[in-house]
Amino acid sequence: MAYPYVSDREVRILSKHFGDPKARTWEGALENGRYEALKKALEMDPGAIVDEVKSSGLRGRGGAGFPTGVKWSFMPKDSGKPHYLCCNADESEPGTFKDRELLRWDPHQLIEGCLIGARAIGAEHVYIYCRGEFFEASAVLARAVEDAYAHGYAGKDILGSGVDIDVTVHVGAGAYICGEETGLMNSLEGRRGQPRVKPPFPAAVGLFGMPTTINNVETLSAVPHILKNGGEWYRQWGTEKSPGTKLFCVSGHVAKPGNYELPLGFPLQELIEDVCGGMRNGNALKAVIPGGSSVPILSADECTSCTLDYEGVVAAGSMLGCASVIVMDETTDIVKQVRRMAYFYQHESCGQCTPCREGSAWVTKILRRIEDGRGTEEDLDTLMEVTSQMVGTTICVLSDSVAAPVQSSIKKFRDEYLALIRHGERVGAA
Repeated sequence: MAYPYVSDREVRILSKHFGDPKARTWEGALENGRYEALKKALEMDPGAIVDEVKSSGLRGRGGAGFPTGVKWSFMPKDSGKPHYLCCNADESEPGTFKDRELLRWDPHQLIEGCLIGARAIGAEHVYIYCRGEFFEASAVLARAVEDAYAHGYAGKDILGSGVDIDVTVHVGAGAYICGEETGLMNSLEGRRGQPRVKPPFPAAVGLFGMPTTINNVETLSAVPHILKNGGEWYRQWGTEKSPGTKLFCVSGHVAKPGNYELPLGFPLQELIEDVCGGMRNGNALKAVIPGGSSVPILSADECTSCTLDYEGVVAAGSMLGCASVIVMDETTDIVKQVRRMAYFYQHESCGQCTPCREGSAWVTKILRRIEDGRGTEEDLDTLMEVTSQMVGTTICVLSDSVAAPVQSSIKKFRDEYLALIRHGERVGAA
C-alpha cells in the first residue's frame, strides 16, 4: 500500500518503508539492509559505538532531547552486575503517533537499534515496553523478534560472536504514567506504575535494581543508520545543536495530517503550509501545540518565526517535546480543548504526589465550570495560582503537563475565557 501524504520535502530515513508490508518480514528486512549495522557493532569495541553515537549528536526523541551517546556513557563499566536496556514504546501523549508506525511498518529497524544499544552499554537483556492499546503493532513486533531469534540475530551467541542479548516484548495495560521511565521500570517489575524519586538514577539503580538505560523507539531506530553511515553523515541534516531528522506527527485542522520525517530546524510555517497542504477549509490558523499536549500553546503570530528544533521552539515560547504538532484553526474553542487536556492528565495521574493529584482535579473542575458558563474572572487568577504550584513540585512532570497548556492559554487567549465568563459566548465551534 502507498503510505498516505508523503511530501517531497521529507528526508525519509526512519520512515522510508512506511506502508510496505514486506518490510515487516525477515526477507524484506534483509533486502532493506537491516542488521548490517549490527554485524559491524559486534566487531566493534562497545566504547567505540558510544563514541560514534556521541559524534552524531543524536538526542533523545522521547521528549527530553538529552544526548543519547552521553546517556549511554553514564552506564557503569565492569560493575559485575547485569545491565538492561529498556525501549520505551509506551506512546501515550495526546497527538503522538510516530512510534506506533515505526513498530508496525519496520520492526526490524527497531530491534537492530535495540541490539546495538545493548551491545554499547553492555546489556544482556532488552525489554521493549509497548503501549497496551498497540494491538497490531505489538503483534508485528513480537513476530519480528521471533524471526530474529530463529535466524541467530538475537539470544545466545549472536552470529557466532559470543555476545548474548535477549529481547523481550512487554505489553502494558494502557497507563499513560508508564511512559515515564521510572514508572515504566516499576511496571516491568510487576509493581504499580508510579514514578520513582531520583536519585538514584536508572544508570545506577534501575530495572530490578541494576544499571539500566531507557531510550525511545525513534531514538533507537536511528542508531543503525548512524553506525552504518557514521556520525558526520547524520549531521548533514538538522542544526548544529539539533542534528538529524525527526518524525513530526501532525494532526488537527490541516489538509494532510500524518507523519512527516524532516530535518530538525524545519520552519513550522512551512510544515503547515507546504508539507501539510495548508489549513483545512481555508480557515485561518489560530494556535499550534508543537510538542504534544503537555507543552505551552503557540499563537498564530508566534508560529511565523518558529523553527522545529529543540532550541528554536524554546525561543518561540514552547518546547519541541515529542514533536506532536497539533494545529488549531479559527473555529477552535480553546477553553474546551484545554479543559479536555487537563481532564486527560487528571485521569492519568497516578495520584502519588499531592500537587498533581489535587491540582489536576481542581484545574479540571474550574475549567469545566467556566465552560458551563458558571465561571468568574477570579477563576482565572485561581487557575494561574494553582498551576504555578504544580510546576517543579512533583516526582515526575505530569503535573507540569497540566500547567503548560492552562497557563499559556490564559495568557494568550484570555479574551476567550472572559467572553465565556462575562457573556456566555463561545469563540469557536470545534
